Amino acid sequence: MIDKPQTVDFGAPTAFGAHIFRVEIPPARTGSVIIVEDYGYRGQEGGIPRDEERANLKRLVWSAIADSARREFNDRLKVAKILTGRWHTGTNKVDRLLGKELCVLAWAAETATPEQIPVICSKWGALRPEERWWLFAITVAEAGLPEDSQRGWRRALFYALSDGEKTNIQKRRPRPAEPTHIQLPLFEETK
Repeated sequence: MIDKPQTVDFGAPTAFGAHIFRVEIPPARTGSVIIVEDYGYRGQEGGIPRDEERANLKRLVWSAIADSARREFNDRLKVAKILTGRWHTGTNKVDRLLGKELCVLAWAAETATPEQIPVICSKWGALRPEERWWLFAITVAEAGLPEDSQRGWRRALFYALSDGEKTNIQKRRPRPAEPTHIQLPLFEETK
């Protein structure tokens, strides 16, 4: 019989040195929520840092996405027969793969307006886990730090999951009617 793994919060192994993500939620309602990738034993070896910040979210943005992430993660943890979690003040530990998925959601929402966030959450929820892992991998390769929010794939996530920015769309002028018969000087008859 295979023993169920011992986990805490959102599927994070309790074993010392596991590669996990940490979501740091400050007690102050105005403080930023920080998502950190903790490499566990792999950290500090071969040039890998001990941990890296992946996102720094305004509290309003976090509050808007937290419930979608919680529901998605808990549904999957229930299927795997692992204890479910809830977000709380302080350090929240998240399974390595779920943490990658959370980063994709956070990166897409970090610059969004309150009207765009429900669309982002819905589209994120429609992605398969493997698609989210792939999006994390290609995004973190070039823009995986908090200060990279306007770069490359990080910005592309916003556009892909939010339907783009809402701007004032001006009506385009109609195209002038094209002539039915085109006359080119090269083919004109000369007398």
